[in-house]
Amino acid sequence: MNAKNTDIEKCPVGEQQCQWLQVLSDLKAENEDLKQLVTYDPLTGLYNYRYFNEILGSEMQRSNRTGRPTCLVMIDIDHFKSVNDHWGHEAGNLALKTAARIFKQELRQFDIVCRYGGEEFALILPQTALPIAVNVAERVRLCLEQTPVEFDGNEIRLTASFGVGIYQQENDFTQESFVDFVDQFMYQAKQQGRNQVCHPDYSTLKPRTAVSTDEKSALFSRRNKAAPKPE
Repeated sequence: MNAKNTDIEKCPVGEQQCQWLQVLSDLKAENEDLKQLVTYDPLTGLYNYRYFNEILGSEMQRSNRTGRPTCLVMIDIDHFKSVNDHWGHEAGNLALKTAARIFKQELRQFDIVCRYGGEEFALILPQTALPIAVNVAERVRLCLEQTPVEFDGNEIRLTASFGVGIYQQENDFTQESFVDFVDQFMYQAKQQGRNQVCHPDYSTLKPRTAVSTDEKSALFSRRNKAAPKPE
C-alpha cells in the first residue's frame, strides 16, 4: 500500500480506534460505484451514452484547436431482434458482449468505444484520417463476421452495418449534426444489404490541403483489397 492511501486511512485526530474510518471507506466505495454507473455500460463494460456525448464534444473541440481530424464510426448489429426472438435475451446479451470485446480488441488504446444504446455502438477515433478510419471499420466488420457467438452448443453468426464520418477544423457541424451525418451512412449500409461500411466520398474531403502519406497508403491498401484477383 502506498503512503498516500495509508495517510487517508489514519484517524484525522490521531485516535487508535476511529469509527469514522469505516464511514470514509464506505463513502469512497459508493463514490466509485456511482462513477461506474454514470460512465460505463453495466452489460458490456464499454463507455455509455452519457460519456459518449461528453467525450465526442471534447474531441471535436480538440480538432478545432489542433487542426487534426476526429473520426466517428456508428455501428448497428444486423437483425439483432431476430437473435433475441430466436435464442432469447441471454443469447442477445452474450452477442452484445462479444461484439463489445471485438470492438475493444481491434482498436488502439486511445480510441474510445461506447455503447450508444440497444444494439448500437459508437467508435471515436481521435487524430485519424477518413481512409484510415474506414480501414479500421472494415477490419472490425470482418472480425465480427468471422467470430461466432457460442451459446448453448450453437453458433450465432453476427454482422453489423457501419457508417463512418470525419470532423475537420473547417467543418461547421454541431455535435448533434455530426452524429446525424454519420448515422446517415450507417443507415445507407443497412439499406444496401447490411454487413458493410459506408462513408463520404474521399474526393470531397480535402479542398484546401493535400492528402497525407498515411492517407494515401490507407487508400491504396483499401483499393487493392477491393480489386478483383486476376484469373
